Amino acid sequence: MTTPSDRAVRDLVLVGHGMVGQRFLEAWSEQPAARDWRVTVLAEEPRPAYDRVHLSSLFSGSTPEDLALCPSGFLAEHGFDLRLGDPVSAIDRAARLVRTRSGSELRYDVLVLATGSVPFVPPVPGTDAPGCHVYRTVEDVDAIRAGATGAATGVVVGGGLLGLEAAGALRAGGLATHVVEFAPRLMAVQVDDGGGAALRRKIEELGVTVHTSAGASGVLAGPDGRVRGLALSDGRELAADLVVFSAGVRARDQLARDCGLPVGQRGGIVVDARCRTEDPAVLAIGECAQAADGRVYGLVAPGYQMAETAARTIAEQPGQAFTGADTSTKLKLLGVDVASFGDPHGTAEGALDVLYSDSRSGVYRKLVIGADGALLGGVLVGDTEGYGVLRPLAVAGKPLTVAPEQLVLPAGFASAGPLALPDDAVLCSCHNVTQGAVRAAVREQGADSVAAVKKCTRAGTGCGSCLKQLGTVVTEELAAAGVATVQGLCEHFAHSRAELYEIVRVTGLNSFSELLAGHGSGGEGCEICKPTVASILASLGNGHILDGEQGALQDSNDHFLANLQRNGSYSVVPRVPGGEITPEGLIAIGEIARDHGLYTKLTGGQRIDMFGATVDELPVIWRKLVDAGFESGHAYGKSLRTVKSCVGEAWCRFGVQDSTALAIELELRYRGLRSPHKLKAAVSGCARECAEAQSKDFGVIATSAGWNLYVGGNGGTTPRHADLLAADLDRETLIRTIDRFLMFYIRTADRLERTSVWLERLEGGLDHLRAVVLDDSLGIAAELDELTTRHISGYRDEWAETLADPERLRRFASFVNAPGTPDPAVTFVPERGQIRPARPGEAGHTLNSPVLVAGARLEVLTP
Repeated sequence: MTTPSDRAVRDLVLVGHGMVGQRFLEAWSEQPAARDWRVTVLAEEPRPAYDRVHLSSLFSGSTPEDLALCPSGFLAEHGFDLRLGDPVSAIDRAARLVRTRSGSELRYDVLVLATGSVPFVPPVPGTDAPGCHVYRTVEDVDAIRAGATGAATGVVVGGGLLGLEAAGALRAGGLATHVVEFAPRLMAVQVDDGGGAALRRKIEELGVTVHTSAGASGVLAGPDGRVRGLALSDGRELAADLVVFSAGVRARDQLARDCGLPVGQRGGIVVDARCRTEDPAVLAIGECAQAADGRVYGLVAPGYQMAETAARTIAEQPGQAFTGADTSTKLKLLGVDVASFGDPHGTAEGALDVLYSDSRSGVYRKLVIGADGALLGGVLVGDTEGYGVLRPLAVAGKPLTVAPEQLVLPAGFASAGPLALPDDAVLCSCHNVTQGAVRAAVREQGADSVAAVKKCTRAGTGCGSCLKQLGTVVTEELAAAGVATVQGLCEHFAHSRAELYEIVRVTGLNSFSELLAGHGSGGEGCEICKPTVASILASLGNGHILDGEQGALQDSNDHFLANLQRNGSYSVVPRVPGGEITPEGLIAIGEIARDHGLYTKLTGGQRIDMFGATVDELPVIWRKLVDAGFESGHAYGKSLRTVKSCVGEAWCRFGVQDSTALAIELELRYRGLRSPHKLKAAVSGCARECAEAQSKDFGVIATSAGWNLYVGGNGGTTPRHADLLAADLDRETLIRTIDRFLMFYIRTADRLERTSVWLERLEGGLDHLRAVVLDDSLGIAAELDELTTRHISGYRDEWAETLADPERLRRFASFVNAPGTPDPAVTFVPERGQIRPARPGEAGHTLNSPVLVAGARLEVLTP
């Protein structure tokens, strides 16, 4: 591949413009020899490269443009000729020509094959019936969406990464969803039996039915030829209106076969460590290639490494050859965190497992330890904390500096102390960037943020699983150099939550996209910044939380203004201010629970929780509650939950103040107030403290001279006793002080930070807080008061407003195309005179089925 001495322009043809193809172009553009070559890219798809890893985001509002990987102007800047929708149909290696589907012929000096892979569809009858789909491209997503019209049940064949993503998409679209996996567990390549069992429990709790140790034996079609079901290899049949085949992929190597290039026994174009095929003028990279170690890699990180190796090979530059890659993965499947790294199955001789499993909470952790104490690999399900540190250690093969038993236990990392990574540990497996390279970028190239390091090294620009550890290393390096660091919210915002709150408050911005465009670093946002900004917008009263763009930002519970429960049903909690309720109110709630077959329970916050409603039922139940004088209790949001109270002086012979009346006044004053975390409060009528005010975010205790105000308490796993902020306050001063306390907290707290943690972190602590809210030491009291007034005047009941808006009501359907149809995946069994969710494998009843309760027949009605 020596460039002629006269530097004549040579022709490089790249076949395929997927993720790996785009990475090759980027790596090639960095080579000094690139200017001597003419590059033509022949692509089959009708659009430039896009992020196939996040394809499922198209089901939740993202657009193909959001997934685009090819920067605007990149192709023109480097003179790359991209031809879309015209794939190569044949290769003539003797003449060094490629022919395309349109009939064009192009000569090449070097040919790079990046044709990727194709979905594997089992060779069973009926797979060509209308209603059968694969899940690989944007067009596939469009076809699945169209096929879901009128569909109620979908089946995904394949329980691997793509299969579970497809199942999540169907479930999110309102279809009752089944997953069929031939192996005995889900994600059989990545996780072990224990991890697979934990993953299965979590997924089944969300209403997806899982069938393992079974394959597809045929697609069943109706009289019209469309799909009506799927026959399984164990003899069972599943009713289905839609079948998605996502049972893995196969290397797309037909072009190589046709032109006589060797392929592996199980597919894949055979290449050496420099990504060259048997023909030195032809290279292959990505999923279409069988690497020098005999493997075909189906992950993006190895593909990127092969692309970089191929670019160096053509340019005759030294550099690391591709002899294999790290196949660690970290992802969220149907809301469940899953990760595996290193050797997760412990195949090395003498390897030992260290396990922690909590089936109640759905957490499973396993570390594989070698005979020399080195970390070899692991599996994390339900809690992937520590992946960013453990994966590089496993790849580096270094012994652990702490006992592995300490790392698998809850809060293990918090108690284990720092785990030192060697500089040769790979932080970013997508681009093979070591910790040493990241530190060098900070020290020697002046990279003073994660964004700057990403630009210097490309670390963190692939799958993104290394971003947390990347941020830690950058912060440590800056701190070592004596540089003050600013802790940004996430990779999309260098500002903290408190800073973003001030930006929104001062500028009046009322959308996430405006805030991202004006004060972010680009991209489409993430699961950290989207709900955080949504909370900020809601706390400042910027529109109903289900409207437009803001509705797409919310956490799962806020999407439906109700709490999602373990079997896919929801709970409804009406507000009962101060715990005071009339007999008529009790009767109304009882009748609603009876008519809809709901499980009822008194909460610790003096309310009545009703469990077991489907999405379709929510508006019907709300209408009955609103007509009876109730409103949303905001149990689903990061907001004020309850103000608990005792009966006070009105009834109790020890009471010295009317605690019930004050609790009702406070709860109605702060109802709907969105905050960084949930807020709980209480009012006790005397020092006997029956309302437990000193364990709340703010609590009030009556005295003979007024009211004592306590702040910063909480229950939970690490209870904290509240601190006395002020004593013997009159009613007016008390309420004004609580107003300012809450608004100061909302204004300055971090994301998901309870008042207890915030108070301990607050510089100056309780004394500073006291000076701000009582003495106006910062001169912001008037602003805090105005924010309270703005909240009170702007409060609207979210249930009532949703009921009045047909557009908002459209989202409340178990099946988008069949409103009112009960979800058969949501099942219950009778227990102690009521119902509870059916456990995995336990026969249950759907909401439209009669359920026997306490010897009587209870008809569970649909709306």
